[in-house]
Amino acid sequence: MNRLVSRSTFLNAARCFSRTSEVSAKQTCLIETHKKHGGKLVEFAGYDMPTQYGDFSIKESIIHTRKHVSLFDVSHMLQTHITGKDRIAFIESLTTADVQGLQENSGTLSVFTNEKGGIKDDLIIMKTDKDFLFLVTNAGCIDKDLPYLQENAATWRSKGKDVNIETLDNRGLVAVQGPEMARVLQEGTDIDLTKLTFMKTTVGKVYGIDGCRVTRCGYTGEDGVEISVDPSKAADLVDRLLASQAGNVKLAGLGARDALRLEAGLCLYGSDIDENTTPIEAGLAFVVAKRRRETLDFPGAEKIVKQLKEKSWPKRRVGLLAPPGRCPRSHLPLIDPLDKCAIGFVTSGCPSPTLGKNIAIAYVDKSHAKEGTKFIVDFGAKQSPVEVVKMPFVPTHYYTGKK
Repeated sequence: MNRLVSRSTFLNAARCFSRTSEVSAKQTCLIETHKKHGGKLVEFAGYDMPTQYGDFSIKESIIHTRKHVSLFDVSHMLQTHITGKDRIAFIESLTTADVQGLQENSGTLSVFTNEKGGIKDDLIIMKTDKDFLFLVTNAGCIDKDLPYLQENAATWRSKGKDVNIETLDNRGLVAVQGPEMARVLQEGTDIDLTKLTFMKTTVGKVYGIDGCRVTRCGYTGEDGVEISVDPSKAADLVDRLLASQAGNVKLAGLGARDALRLEAGLCLYGSDIDENTTPIEAGLAFVVAKRRRETLDFPGAEKIVKQLKEKSWPKRRVGLLAPPGRCPRSHLPLIDPLDKCAIGFVTSGCPSPTLGKNIAIAYVDKSHAKEGTKFIVDFGAKQSPVEVVKMPFVPTHYYTGKK
């Protein structure tokens, strides 16, 4: 099981990113921390990143995160400030979010869309109480996201608008995820975490380090935060978190992170969502804000809103449960057992250590998307039955402040 989780989860996560052997991989500000703790480094989205640490297996790391708390280096992701008095209108022109309607120091998951309604990338947008928006976008899409933002901002400025893109180069970003997160973090911060609910953000001191931006969010389904920190202080922050006696804190790598997000039913860009998939087909209708459905002023708005109103989308993202044995993998076709026709394909899959079962995410014809529908995954020489189930596979524990 451990070997299967290690191989499948990393390959699934890495598939959408290109690897160029002639170009040396970049390194985050935590590279020495990874080496010190026995991180097994691979090239991921152009960075040397750990898949796991020492002999602590990916399976063990997943279970540890669900029961205790884990630290993930996500500093490879693109952190950006959007400044200028037209910053809100600007980011709304590229995404489906209602940033205007957000309260200060709160945020939302959103997507950049193309003119066909497809997803260029997913991102987090935070509306701070300062003179900027704080964005976090995927590492694997930096080469298209950053030029996209910069080119559009230049166009806006040529029309007399006030908007600028400021990248936070090399700044650390540490995800602290798991049920013991709040206890561990509260011990070392002046931020009242009982008031920092899901998708809220603030700035404070964390374990003696000033100027940390703490956002209650994550990619595991557990209660968690992401801490944006000065790169020169990132290693100190991780060391102090690891030394906390308020919880059982361990480092975790990409392998665990991918399986955790899959258990939580969350999408991986390039596998589960891409430029040929609309938010509606992906089961992400919630990212298309109510006001924006009326204004129709973002790329691909007419197609997306038409799908919503007419319920006319042709395919749908679903969760699959598979029997013990071979696990469904990305790109494998799905077959209707009655007429033997292809009705979809797998986009992500791995054994779930939390459930002790094989799970997968797939796209199928809308007529086959009902919970409980059964069909066959085609491995080539062999076939195996799968069943559509509700996602998330593992219940999420986002902190809303309500009991």
